[in-house]
Amino acid sequence: MARLSPVLKPATPVTVSHARGLDVYGDDGRRYLDFTAGIGVTSTGHCHPAVVSAIAGQAERLLHGQYVTVRHRPLLDLCDRLGQVLPAELQSLFFANSGSEAVEAALRLARQATGRPNVIVFHGGFHGRTVGAASMTTSSPRFRTGYAPLMAGVHIAPFPSAYRYGWSEDEATRFALQELDFLLATVTAPEDTAALVVEPVLGEGGFVPAPAAFAQGLRERADHHGFCLVMDEVQTGFGRTGRFWGHQHLGVEPDILVAAKGLTSGLPLSVMAASEKLMSMAPAGSQGGTYGGNAVACAAALATLEVIAEEELVANAAAQGLRLAQGLRRIAADHAVPGDVRGLGLMLGWEFSEPDGRPDAARALRVQQEAIAAGLLLQIGGPMRNVLRLLPALVVDEAQVDRAVGALSRAVASAAGSTRADRTKEHA
Repeated sequence: MARLSPVLKPATPVTVSHARGLDVYGDDGRRYLDFTAGIGVTSTGHCHPAVVSAIAGQAERLLHGQYVTVRHRPLLDLCDRLGQVLPAELQSLFFANSGSEAVEAALRLARQATGRPNVIVFHGGFHGRTVGAASMTTSSPRFRTGYAPLMAGVHIAPFPSAYRYGWSEDEATRFALQELDFLLATVTAPEDTAALVVEPVLGEGGFVPAPAAFAQGLRERADHHGFCLVMDEVQTGFGRTGRFWGHQHLGVEPDILVAAKGLTSGLPLSVMAASEKLMSMAPAGSQGGTYGGNAVACAAALATLEVIAEEELVANAAAQGLRLAQGLRRIAADHAVPGDVRGLGLMLGWEFSEPDGRPDAARALRVQQEAIAAGLLLQIGGPMRNVLRLLPALVVDEAQVDRAVGALSRAVASAAGSTRADRTKEHA
């Protein structure tokens, strides 16, 4: 009998029967509150009626029209709709299936447009698992181990993770920009550098927001040296951070933007956006793909964007994210849990530390497992696997936030009790 690969490591033991909104039902009938959203994908919740209706309606008309062979109305309408929310300069679009593919397309475009071979990424970034994207990923060695040699021309600079360094945000920012300048002076000369690629908030790397001064420093250097600033908004886009785009918190605009995840509420679709001038620097025919811009996925994206606007989900993400962050900090204070709660909007991370500041991955895992037992689905991230990731759908309401905070409070208390019991056994 065929089975899923043993290399796949599920974050929860749940086999889903069906789901609606933030409620996921296991095939045993148990209900869970989903604060993973398929790693930030189901932005309008599971099976939003408007999205389901759009998918069903399009499936009756056209399932697939390969978009370098024919064009179809959902694709053209989606271009128009995205043009309303993208930065004014980024109105030329390429569609693919996944975030990794969009990142690969951005890398290709930056190299083609500048004629330069190298790219600079930042420590803790996650950009995908395909060869180029994995070569640019530094959030964990598990995406690279046993896969060498990786793509050449990728150079890594520090990300200003203030909590990890034990510095203020200003100190971490100064350090990161100084080290970037040193990298440009010693390893990859500006005239050999095609792009800086950065997430507005590190995702897999621990939900660390980029400081505005850091992003502005990147923009200044890109303008001065003539390389592209690429914003990887695969996880931060479509309202997730309490703004429509994560870079809107930073006071800068990218030359290339890539997005995916929350665009369709569940179907595979990604997009790369650039200016017409920049996009035209790529050779004709160098972009394409069999399934990119799939008609049903485009219909789902149009419905998702409509729901986000009509239900004011960007504002809801900001408000409920603030409520959730306050709840997490209250739990940490009540239970004297060392660590850091951080993030933007509904992209929040809770990093667990030992009293001396060392990462406490064991406690993070215990809290996650106790939360699942209490009916709350969460994932773990961060390079040291000590960060709880909270990514509820943008439709989450106050009552659901409070349910999650209550479940987490009980989980932290249970995890502390388990730890004391384990230590008692060790000393017995």
